[in-house]
Amino acid sequence: MTPSTTSPESQDPSTTLARDIADVSAVELITTVSVHLMSAAALRCGLAEEGEDLKDLDEARTLITALAALVTGAAPDLGDTHARALRDGLRSVQLAFREASVVPDAPGEGPGEKYTGAVS
Repeated sequence: MTPSTTSPESQDPSTTLARDIADVSAVELITTVSVHLMSAAALRCGLAEEGEDLKDLDEARTLITALAALVTGAAPDLGDTHARALRDGLRSVQLAFREASVVPDAPGEGPGEKYTGAVS
């Protein structure tokens, strides 16, 4: 069979994946990744039903910082509606981190605050 006559089932999975990703807009991809980071950060801040079992503030700090960098960097291209929703979610997990932390960070030193400014 020539490449033009192969069925979709026999194609290389990486080709299918690349085509699927190419069909997704940048805004949708950034929003999806941001929601995944936000959800993981919330879990690591102890906000899941399992609470303390999943709580890991070192992991949460890393996730929140990555989320802050992504949201801050992409905000001008996302449009106000998408950017506002992501900033609100980011602020929520930053505040959850601050609440969960036994030793509070100095203002402006919390996770992601080098990108967002101090959160209170």
